[in-house]
Amino acid sequence: MRPGTASRFRFLLLHPLPMASRPPKRIRVPLNGVLLLDKPVGFSSNDALIKAKGLLNAQKAGHTGTLDPFATGVLPLCFGEATKFAQDLLDADKTYETLIHLGVSTTTGDTEGEVLERKDVSVSRAQIDAVLAQFRGPIKQVPPMYSALKRDGKPLYEYARAGITLEREARDVSIHTLEFLAYEAPFLRLRVACSKGTYIRVLGEDIGAALGCGAHLQELRRIQVGHLTLDGCVTLEQLDATGQAERSALLAPVDSLLLTFPEVLLSEPLAKRFLQGQRLTLAKEGVALPADAGRVRVYLQPADAVSVRQLLGTAQLHEYGVLAPERLIATAQPA
Repeated sequence: MRPGTASRFRFLLLHPLPMASRPPKRIRVPLNGVLLLDKPVGFSSNDALIKAKGLLNAQKAGHTGTLDPFATGVLPLCFGEATKFAQDLLDADKTYETLIHLGVSTTTGDTEGEVLERKDVSVSRAQIDAVLAQFRGPIKQVPPMYSALKRDGKPLYEYARAGITLEREARDVSIHTLEFLAYEAPFLRLRVACSKGTYIRVLGEDIGAALGCGAHLQELRRIQVGHLTLDGCVTLEQLDATGQAERSALLAPVDSLLLTFPEVLLSEPLAKRFLQGQRLTLAKEGVALPADAGRVRVYLQPADAVSVRQLLGTAQLHEYGVLAPERLIATAQPA
């Protein structure tokens, strides 16, 4: 060992060289509420969620149902405690406006796929009305290969991109409304109100097939999810243009997801028991029952006329007025 080697070695152990400085970790904010986003073209639902979450600097977020990248419209984004109630919107009916390009079939059923076939379009309004009548009410749909449905842990679109087509079982869906809006060959514009799980791309393809010319979707805009509409929606551009301190004010409260639920008001003692997961027999407690049984939203009874009611969660209302807690707000505390 050369002179000075040991002492230099000990110095390196005791005083390690400084590592490259790292940027400080971003501290996320615990936000609770719902952002009604008007999703733009070119963003997947997850891309839009990540962008909005970053702009709001939020800790926890989730979206309430997939919109294809080429589609636009209502995409409710849930933050914090609101994510507990996202399933209700996943199960809700949806309403769309769509522009169907007749005479051109694509691999994906929309503008993102490759053209498979072109046919001349010569259909009348009477033919269109007759075909639309076939698709109103309960129908069966075969899910498209270009979808996020999974088979053996892989989404179907991965098989489709690899050139593999798998058998898919037809599913029961319901078309509540199928309204003719306009027709200027080869473009047919419709409004569709439907049950969850309905693929408007498949509906457009099936209408084109029934008309004998094939079709794909040129445009798709979701205008309603459950009771939530485009009214009050904001764009990513509007969110970005709003100051950081004001962005959280664009969020609707958590209970905006539950406006169709009847409500039950509890006193402070009952609210504490409810938040502990206890079942309550409302008839014995003298609590007024809502007009509609089933699922309800639960509030803490205000102490006086000027108090703001506080959402505690949702519950199932069973026979004999038994209130069974379902989803609880973790941040709720009786006043």
